[in-house]
Amino acid sequence: MVYIFFMACLISFLGQLPLGNMSFTATQICIQEGAKKAWMYAIGVAIVEMLYLRFALTGMDWVVQHRSWFVALGWITVLLFLVLGMLAFISARKQKKEERSVILDNQLHRFLLGLTMSALNPVQIPFWFLWTSTMIQTRVLPVTAPAFHVFTMGAGLGTIAGLALYIHGGNWLVKRNNTSNKTLNQIMGVIFIITALIQLYRMLYKPWI
Repeated sequence: MVYIFFMACLISFLGQLPLGNMSFTATQICIQEGAKKAWMYAIGVAIVEMLYLRFALTGMDWVVQHRSWFVALGWITVLLFLVLGMLAFISARKQKKEERSVILDNQLHRFLLGLTMSALNPVQIPFWFLWTSTMIQTRVLPVTAPAFHVFTMGAGLGTIAGLALYIHGGNWLVKRNNTSNKTLNQIMGVIFIITALIQLYRMLYKPWI
């Protein structure tokens, strides 16, 4: 069971390492609002990641039966990320003083922000479906409820660990280079638009359900 826990932790940690909108948002929250709120955000992200993983482990039949819901969510994600990307660029262009990024310019609790942003990232389901299918087929992951529970908890810890790298490492890097909020908004705009285009490509050419 210990092996299963650390395998899930490692897979999830490595999955968080590529720069994306959720990881960069964790960095921005730490810079502009402090580490405590960034950690609340990370916990929210991890909870939804764990729920998506449970879908991948036990609920793929349900997902396939409700395909239209996830297709609709995929298109909403494309539209939302494009809008957020454009708003980030507009905000950076108009910005004349140090202000919050467009994604943080609200009163939404950062835990809820983490839940929301993670829920709008349905690509986690095929990611975990691929990994869990491979591990089950190779008998690395036993098809038992205790093993699934341990695997899910390990994945949650790995997600938080990956985001922690962006929370503290990203904060250190930005402060070391004295990066302005305007530049951070521009970077966020690029990340949102690239993410939207990747999601659009998947919706058009590589549907997973």
